[in-house]
Amino acid sequence: MAFTDELYEATRGIWNAQVQHPFVQGISNGTLDPEVFERWVRQDYLYLVEFSRVFAWAAARGDRLESMSWYAAALHLTLNTEMALHREYAARFGITADELEAEQMWPTTRAYTDFLVRTAADGDLADLVAALLPCAWGYVHIAERLAASERPADQRYADWIEQYASDEFREAAGWLRSEMDRLADGVPAEKRARLTDLFVLSSRYEWQFWEMCWRGETWAM
Repeated sequence: MAFTDELYEATRGIWNAQVQHPFVQGISNGTLDPEVFERWVRQDYLYLVEFSRVFAWAAARGDRLESMSWYAAALHLTLNTEMALHREYAARFGITADELEAEQMWPTTRAYTDFLVRTAADGDLADLVAALLPCAWGYVHIAERLAASERPADQRYADWIEQYASDEFREAAGWLRSEMDRLADGVPAEKRARLTDLFVLSSRYEWQFWEMCWRGETWAM
């Protein structure tokens, strides 16, 4: 069994809970309140800014030219393709690019992104990949399952599914899985346990992000 298969087994329950989350199911059947989806647009835009920093760290830490090149391309994909989609979503809600930039992170967004950037700064390349993989792979995992059903009538939600179920994102997730398997090959059991812990924590944050957007969230003070 590949290491990433082990990671999936360790988080199967969390990943299934994401697919069944009412926010995700609302995208699937088109019933999600647009105001709730708007929360995701705003917060995920801020998340992607920090996610891009993690890819920048990865490009600098790459242990081979192929990896450095791929991480640099992923940085471009995130900054330009994925964030452009978010700006398009924002425009449909009447949100300007300036308003997106001025948006304040909610507690879960801050905690998740701080965890990712700290892991990238303090850990090695394997740690970094283990922490970012649940997002890159998880969105494809969710979108592929939603794509198996009829597309929602709301084009905003149909576009979301098409984007993350696309060959481009699927291939990116597949490459990252292979990279994780390569970096974990032959490492001591203690290191594999740490990588698993990082993957599990990021998967939990992924579920919590859906929950945050579904229920809303504010700072207590």
